[in-house]
Amino acid sequence: MGLLAVVGVLFVAVAFGAGRLLRPVVPTPEKLLTYECGVDPVGEGWAHTQVRYYVYAFLYVIFAVDSVFLFPWATVFAAPGFGATTLVEMFVFLGFLAVGLLYAYKKGVLAWT
Repeated sequence: MGLLAVVGVLFVAVAFGAGRLLRPVVPTPEKLLTYECGVDPVGEGWAHTQVRYYVYAFLYVIFAVDSVFLFPWATVFAAPGFGATTLVEMFVFLGFLAVGLLYAYKKGVLAWT
């Protein structure tokens, strides 16, 4: 186990070292500029960000995690002796998600503008 960890660390260290030795290093003023999504940096560093996109991403993560929990639940639900307990636990879990979705709906997060 320890030998495998050492080999893994050495592999990563050698790969990074080889990359550092083999890459061309020619710093130019254009390369030293801050790069942001293909847009040249002009003006101040402060910009207005649309927060609603982060909220949509957060909602996606919540429901992706929900789907990840559904698969193990389905396998345990099929096991003998665990049916009622896992069913109650899943409804509690789905209740928490429903409360979060209702909260987002009441705040107007889900309204596309």
